[in-house]
Amino acid sequence: MLTDIEIKELQDLCLENRRNIIEMVYLAQSGHIGGSLSSCEIMTVLFHKGMKHSIGGKLSDDYQQRDRFVLSKGHVSPIYYSVLAQLGFIPKDELKSFRKLGTRLQGHPSLWCPGVEVATGSLGQGLSVGCGIAISLKLDKNPAKVFVLLGDGELQEGSVWEAFMQAPHRNLDNLIAIIDRNRLQIDGSTEDVKPLDNLKAKIEAFNWDVIEIDGHNIEAIYSAIEAAKSGSKPTAIIANTIKGKGVSFMENNAGWHGTAPKKEEYEKAMLELS
Repeated sequence: MLTDIEIKELQDLCLENRRNIIEMVYLAQSGHIGGSLSSCEIMTVLFHKGMKHSIGGKLSDDYQQRDRFVLSKGHVSPIYYSVLAQLGFIPKDELKSFRKLGTRLQGHPSLWCPGVEVATGSLGQGLSVGCGIAISLKLDKNPAKVFVLLGDGELQEGSVWEAFMQAPHRNLDNLIAIIDRNRLQIDGSTEDVKPLDNLKAKIEAFNWDVIEIDGHNIEAIYSAIEAAKSGSKPTAIIANTIKGKGVSFMENNAGWHGTAPKKEEYEKAMLELS
């Protein structure tokens, strides 16, 4: 369990991440706010408490045994870059270069950015990549874990379910999928576009362990990650979230999937997050 002090520290980090997300997309006048905000607690807890990192030399044992992370929903790079900055992978001032010409902080993660393991952006591919990394770690007898963050909209793609089928076949108990279940995608409700429920039962039918949580509850996220790390099967964490979480006029609004705020909207959002 986390202490009250740790929870407060993580809440403060989440607030900083939300402010960074709004500012980055505003300054670039381009980017994806809604899904970045919905996955804020997931990413903050995972990177600050759930994963093993190494910012040191690539030849060290510590580096080789680091946990791997794949951002399958690569368009929510603002939250990714923000947590990397908090951990010291990149300078915090560099966040202002997001999506600018020549920046390391591309709209979708690229290997130019320190801390990024996989260049992503094509939806539906991340879990398959995670399977490949997990198999490689198993062959090397490396104890590292592989975490993959997926959006729920991309679960409508068949390649995701091929990966769901492959992971238990290869006994990938080192693979943990986290699904940002905010129920909205660029075209509207996931259940209107192509229904996913009962999602828990569907994934369990593929022989995965499944944990369903409130994706904005810091203690619940931490407990789910810790349980998944000690599981005997691949584990999926379904994190029920609110798209645009933290900014009142963005919450549960599919229009903020990939829209940049205007000056008045930016100021209002930052005031709410002050």
